[in-house]
Order: sequence, then C-alpha cells, then structure tokens
Amino acid sequence: MLLTGGCKASLHTGVKHPRHKAGWLQPIPPDPEMESHARYADGVLSEMKGDIEGAMDAFQRAVALAPADEDLMLDVTQRFLQYRHPERALGMLTNAVARPGASGQLYARLGLVYGQLGRPDLAAAANQTAIRKAPTLLSAHQGLCLNYLQLKQEDEALKVLDRAAEVPQADAEFLLGIAEMYSNVGLLATPQRTNVPGRIRALLERAASLQPTNVQTRLKLADGFNQFGDPSRAADLYRSSIEHLEQNTALRNAVRSKLADIYLRTHQRAQAAEQLEALTRDDPMNAQAHFVLGSLALEEQHPDRAADCFQRAILANPRLEPAYYELASAHLASGRIAEALAVLDKARARFQQTFWGEYLAGVAHARQQDYRQALQHYTAAEVIARAGDTNRLTAGFYFQLGVACERSGDIETAVRHFEKCLELSPGFHEAQNYLGYMWAERGTNLHRALDLIERAVKAQPTNSAYLDSLGWVLFKLGRPREALVQMQRALEHQDEPDATLYEHLGDIHAALGHFEQAREAWQKALAIQSSDTLRNKLAAPSPP
Repeated sequence: MLLTGGCKASLHTGVKHPRHKAGWLQPIPPDPEMESHARYADGVLSEMKGDIEGAMDAFQRAVALAPADEDLMLDVTQRFLQYRHPERALGMLTNAVARPGASGQLYARLGLVYGQLGRPDLAAAANQTAIRKAPTLLSAHQGLCLNYLQLKQEDEALKVLDRAAEVPQADAEFLLGIAEMYSNVGLLATPQRTNVPGRIRALLERAASLQPTNVQTRLKLADGFNQFGDPSRAADLYRSSIEHLEQNTALRNAVRSKLADIYLRTHQRAQAAEQLEALTRDDPMNAQAHFVLGSLALEEQHPDRAADCFQRAILANPRLEPAYYELASAHLASGRIAEALAVLDKARARFQQTFWGEYLAGVAHARQQDYRQALQHYTAAEVIARAGDTNRLTAGFYFQLGVACERSGDIETAVRHFEKCLELSPGFHEAQNYLGYMWAERGTNLHRALDLIERAVKAQPTNSAYLDSLGWVLFKLGRPREALVQMQRALEHQDEPDATLYEHLGDIHAALGHFEQAREAWQKALAIQSSDTLRNKLAAPSPP
C-alpha cells in the first residue's frame, strides 16, 4: 500500500521523474563507423552468396559512411577492380583524393583505375602525385612506368626506373621490384637506350647490402642473381633460406630444384645430387628428380645406381618416355642385354616407334653379336631420323652402322658408312682405325689405310689396338721391320694379353726369318685363345 501510494503521489505532485530529464528519451545518434562495418559485413555476405551487385552496393555504402578510412577505401576499390568495375571505383577515389592529406597510396590506386579505364595520361599524373607524396611506394613507380609504356614512350618509362633506382632509404623489396621492372622494360628497349643487365645487377647488389632477413625477399634476391649471371651468390641465398622453409614443403622443394639446376650448370654434380636426393625424400614420386639423379649416376659410370633411379622415375611417371631409353642404356652399360631389350619392348608397346628405341635395340643386338638384327634396328632408326630429325644421324651412329655391316659381311656398305662417319667427323679416330684395319686385313687400299691408321695413332699414341693396326698395315705393305717396331709398342701398351697382337707379332717375326721368336709369339697367342689357324702355323715345319 505504501509503495502504491508513493507511486501515485509522485505522479500528481508535479515533480518530474529523473527519466523525464531533457534529452533522456531522445534517440541515440547512430555511429557511422559501426554502420560502415555493418555495411562492409553485408557486402562480404553478399559476395559469398555470389551476389556481386549487392556486394558492390553494400561496400559503396560502407565507404560513404567512413570516407576518411583509407584502408577501407583501398580494400573496396581493389574489390571493384577484381569485379571489373573500375568506373565505380573511380568515383570513390576521385572524392577521396579531394580530401586534404590524401595519401600516396590513394593516388597510386587512382592511377591504377585510370589505367584500366584506358586513360594512361590521367593515370600517369596520378602516379606522379603518388611518388611525390610517397617516394618509396613501389606500386606508384611501377604504375607510372607502365603508363609510359602504354603511351609508347619507352624512354620516359626507363627514366622513371632510373629515378626510382636513385631513391634514398629504399628497402630491399623496393629495389628488387624496380629491378624486375627493368627486366621487363629491357625486353622492349634497344641496347642504345639502356644497359639493362648492368643496372639490374647494381640494384641487386644494393638490395643485398641491406642484408634482408625476410625469406621471401631473400628468395627474390636469389632469383635475380640467378637470372643475371651470379649463380654462386644465388646458391648461397637459396641454401641459407631452406632451413627457414620447414613448414612450406612445396616452396622448399622449389628452392631445392633451383639449387640443383645451378649446381648442374656449374658442374657441381655432387651438390646437385644432394639437393635432388633431398627432393626425392620429401617427394618420392618426383619423377624428374629421379630421372636427373639417374643421368648423373650414368655419367659417373655407376650404371646399377642409374638403373634404380630410372626405374623409380618410371614408377612415378609411366609416361616419362626418355626414362625408358636411359634405363635401357644403364642396363647396356652393366652388360644386362636381355633386361635392356625387355625395357625397349615395353617402351615400344607404350609409345610410338622412335629413333632412340630402335638405335638402342640395335646396340643391344650388336652386343649379342646378332648383327643382322642389329642392322634391322639401325636401319629403322635411320629412316625415322631422316623423316624427322637428321641431327641424330651423327658420326657415332654411322660408326655403329658400319661395324654391324662389316660383322655381317657386307664390306661395301660398311665402307660407305665409315666414310660417312669420317665425313661428319674427320677426326673420329675409332673409325679411322676400324676402316684402316679392315682394309689392311683384306690387303686393299693399303696406302689409304696407312694414312687413316697413322692419324688414329697420332690422336692416341699409346692405344695398343691402334699400334697393332699400324704394325699390321706396314706388314701388309711389305715393311716388316717397321711393322715389328710398332707391334712391340702395341704389346708394351696392352692392358691385358691379346691373342691377336701375339699372332701378328709371330707373323712379322716369321716374315723376318725369326722363326723361334715367331713360334714363341704364336704359342702365347694360342695360350690366350684356341685357334686352328695358330695350331697349323705351329705345326708347319720351320724353314732350314
């Protein structure tokens, strides 16, 4: 009752309740910043729903509510550019730069918008203002350079970069950005206009002197040194960056690939292999890394290791055709002829007939002394190359073809192939010796044979096979005393006892009347290799 009465009394006494004070019941004025955030959130939601028009309206209202918020302005205008509506961004930016104290970033964005609207003259003016306000604003220098390129004023574009390169207190990121622009503009500039590589290297050196610690910046610097002729500096930067990329496997592997490439180009094979092996540990299915490791092992004459790498490459990528031929080559180097042919059969079943598949099959059959099969594959390889890439028909190819023909008994064709080999490579001493010895054996073209063999011996003076050929052709020319000297030299330089050398020595001694020495030499030959011809020579009575 008291409470009720008290309330009623207060309503009739004329005394105002505290809530009735002036202004208390007035509506709270809206907060523009909060409203701007709300409209921005509406824009993001519309964007997520795919309602781009609704998003742009919401973002534009957000900017209108907070016109002094430069970060918001830059964000929204960037979105409009991504939506391909630069005209809507233009209106907002024009108003923004009219405000006192507008930043260089706003002017640079305005320049970008004018550029997309096809007004490089207005874009250039905006970017010039941006540079005056913010001399180290990279986007403004880049934009102005592009504006002059759009206006076909390459000289002015280069001057922009020249001035940017002299900006004091620039950081490494700025300098690297200008270096990149120099590289792009240099593709359009004539040598008389600029020494682009020299200017870029100066910027790289200046950036390096700042000793940047940011990994991305260091990687950009490494890319620059790698591209412009200082692979050693690039390698140092790549290597020091790897340890900071533990959480980014993809980027770390990309850096390892670049390092491996540098080491391969600078003939540091062990270091290249180290990076490639690390790559395969991170990514066991990296077929290219396995392939290059196999190539390195094959070059270093480790065919078993090479074969393992090529097999892994094929497992990772069965479509990597060169890996099949390299694997076959590795098997051939190890003497595994059947395995090589099996790999080539798989390649032939998966891919179309190729030069390398046929050529290597020819080599494999020749190793098995199946020269007729070898000739079939060599001939197929020659036909394929003539139809496509005649550069593959090298002196070495015709040498192999000549050998197969000679071993098959087709001497006339063999001579033609050896002559083709020497036409392509006049100093090919293996062919000089082979053709010369082939003629000497048959007692034909002896003077030409002597000339060829003498050139082969000049190329390799301690090659016992070449010295044997020289002795033999001299013997066939009726000059046994000179032949004996060369044959004795051949024996001095032989790696292991050779029956042919001892037989030739015996024949030369016999021609000189040294019958005891002849028999001794033939007996040594027979001890190395069984031969009815040698037995007949030994059984023949010695002249009195």
